[in-house]
Amino acid sequence: MGSHHSDRRQFLTESAALASLAAVGAVQSVSAQTPQADARLKDPLAYGQPSRFDNTVRKSLGNATPINDTALTTPLQDLDGIITPSGLHFLMDHINGIPEIDPKEHRLLVHGMVDRPLTFTMDEIKRFPSVSKVYFLECNANSRPLRGPNGDSVQLVHGRTSCSEWTGVLLSVLLKECGVQRDAQWIIAEGNEANKYTMSIPLVKSMDDILVAYAQNGEPVRPQNGYPLRLVVPGWEAIRSVKWLSRIAVVDTPAMSWHEAGNNADTRPDGKALGFRFELGPKSIITRPSGGQRLPGRGFYEITGLAWTGAGLVTKVEVSVDGGKTYKDAQLQEPVHRFAHTRFRFAWEWNGDEVVLQSRCTDEKGEVQPTIAEAAKILGVTPDYFLQADHFNGIQPWRINRDGSIQNALF
Repeated sequence: MGSHHSDRRQFLTESAALASLAAVGAVQSVSAQTPQADARLKDPLAYGQPSRFDNTVRKSLGNATPINDTALTTPLQDLDGIITPSGLHFLMDHINGIPEIDPKEHRLLVHGMVDRPLTFTMDEIKRFPSVSKVYFLECNANSRPLRGPNGDSVQLVHGRTSCSEWTGVLLSVLLKECGVQRDAQWIIAEGNEANKYTMSIPLVKSMDDILVAYAQNGEPVRPQNGYPLRLVVPGWEAIRSVKWLSRIAVVDTPAMSWHEAGNNADTRPDGKALGFRFELGPKSIITRPSGGQRLPGRGFYEITGLAWTGAGLVTKVEVSVDGGKTYKDAQLQEPVHRFAHTRFRFAWEWNGDEVVLQSRCTDEKGEVQPTIAEAAKILGVTPDYFLQADHFNGIQPWRINRDGSIQNALF
C-alpha cells in the first residue's frame, strides 16, 4: 500500500497533518450540513422513511436535543427480532454536537509501541479483508432501576442497549500490519470529536475480536454512531467502543483518562474504587408486556423480551409468572449469535389476577442473572446502591395489576 511508509520524517509529517486536520475544521456540527444533504435525507423516496402512523422513536433521558444527542434510548418495547434499526440505536455521548467528518479526509493513525507507525485512509482500511458480525452494545449505566415517573418504562430504564450487524476490519489485522512490540500491554483509542474521547483497552482483547467498523446494518455507520469509523468491542461496556475513531496508540500502561478514571469510574458506597470493569454480565428483560403498558383483558399473551451476555452465548432464558418462585424455560429465537441480543418467547394465559413477571438469563460460562438482592450481596451493598450504580444486570420484575396496568416491581 503506497502510503504506508515507516520513514520517520514521513511519519511525523503525516502525524502533523492529521493533527492539523482535526484542528482546522474536519469536525463540524451537524447544523453545518449543506442544504443538498438535508434535502436528500428528508426525501422519503431517496431514502425510505417509516410510515407516518408509526411512532416508534428514541426517547431522551434528560436534556438531549436534535443536535446534542447525548442521552437517547432505544424503544425496546416496540421492536421485534434482535436487530435494532440504525436510526433507533441508543445514543449516550458526552459531547456538544455530533461531528461531521469527510471520509475522504479522515485518517486512522496507529502508533506507539509498534515497529511501523502507519496512517490509514478509509479506502485503505476497506481494502483489508472484511468481517460482518451481529453484536450488541450496552452502556455501562444502562438499567439504573429508576423510581418515579420513568421507573415503569422499559425504554427509559433499560433502553441504553442496541444490537446491529457491524462490518469492518478486525483491529488485530491493523495492529499486525504495524508490528506490535513485545512489551506492549494496552491500546489507547481516541475519537475525532471536539473533546477527543479516549479509552484504554487491554491488548489481549484488541488482538482477539474487536472490530474497526465502517458499516452498520448494511449501510455506512450513522454520524451519531461514529461515522466514518468506530470501534466495536463485543461483550464489553459500550464506553470502550470509541466513535469517530482517529488514533490508536499501542502502550504498556492504560491512559487513565477522565472518561475512564473519572466520569465512568465505579465506586462503592465507602468510596473504594472497583477498578476497571469490562465484561457485561448475563442479562434479560421482558419487553412485552412491560412497565407502562396495559393488558386489555384476561386471555392468551406471548411474553417476549431480549437476553444478552458479555460472556458470549446465551444458553438459556427462563420466565417466571409468580415473582420468581418458579421458572420455566422460554423459547430462544434462532439464530442465537455470540455477543448479540437473543429474542426469547413464552406462551402465557393471564387469568386476571395480580401477577409478577420476570426472566433470568444463563450464559455459556454457567453464570446466572442475579436478583437485585443477590447482586447487592456480591458487592456488599444494599439494593438502593443500584439506583445510581453502573453495571447492573439484576432481574427486572414487572407487576401486572388486576386492571391490566403494569409497573416496575423492583422496589
